[in-house]
Amino acid sequence: MAEPEGPLARPRVDAADRELGVRHPVLSHGFVALIDYMGNDDAIVQAARVSYGRGTKTARDDRGLIRYLMRHQHTTPFEMVEYKFLVRLPIFVARQWVRHRTASLNEVSARYSVLEDEYEIPPPEEVRHQSTRNRQGRGDPLPSDVVNAFRTDLERVSRDAYASYQRALEAGVARETARLLLPVAYYTQWYWKIDLHNLFHFLLLRLDPHAQEEIRLFAAEVDRLARLVCPIAFEAFEEFQLRALTLTQREQVAVRALLEGRTPKEACAQAGLDLTRPDGQPLKTGEGPEFLEKLERLRPAR
Repeated sequence: MAEPEGPLARPRVDAADRELGVRHPVLSHGFVALIDYMGNDDAIVQAARVSYGRGTKTARDDRGLIRYLMRHQHTTPFEMVEYKFLVRLPIFVARQWVRHRTASLNEVSARYSVLEDEYEIPPPEEVRHQSTRNRQGRGDPLPSDVVNAFRTDLERVSRDAYASYQRALEAGVARETARLLLPVAYYTQWYWKIDLHNLFHFLLLRLDPHAQEEIRLFAAEVDRLARLVCPIAFEAFEEFQLRALTLTQREQVAVRALLEGRTPKEACAQAGLDLTRPDGQPLKTGEGPEFLEKLERLRPAR
């Protein structure tokens, strides 16, 4: 295919340009800011049509092509769009975020800089029991005296830790060693660059209700800013991934049983989706309960 003639104009999105550098608050001291972006919905279409060749625009409009790409998991064209964010977040959130290794990041270094005296105290409603269904999540509310005691202890520990940190620095302890005194409630900051395909994967996991509440708040702000650049791609992502349901082989057997008039319990039994433990007690987690949760999502809103 012949190269385009003349100078190439960089794709611009006015709504996104107005947000460049704007810090949007998240939690007590955090924020998300869109710093730069490369490409937009047109870049996705352009990359896809390089593969398809000339003449395809008359056969399928841009929106239809993007939806086709998303629906059939043709991911490479989405990699043509990139974002760069500046994010300030608690260290305990950063340690979850950094598990997404398909991005580039540069974090403020406590070996070179003195960290600010900013830490996160969760609001009372977010201090809850350990979940009985999710081994790494929160569950039912706690008594107010337990909540208040935890938040008071966290405030005290954080203040004492920072005071010790300052004393160590003043005594000449190297910054890279003194930082060991600070708990994960303290804040860090980084530049984070990622392409759209991998951003969709990040959002799929971090907007999920099972993700920790704090990282979901950051993911929601990233989502809001990123979709300004590629609204059509995000529309397709929401429909075909974020709000979609997948059915395993056994779940398909159960659905066929439901269509034949079986009850959900009978359908699960026919498909081998256990709903009870060997002692007869109901399962709280596992393939059977998860299938029933999917059925609940399909029920009309009450």
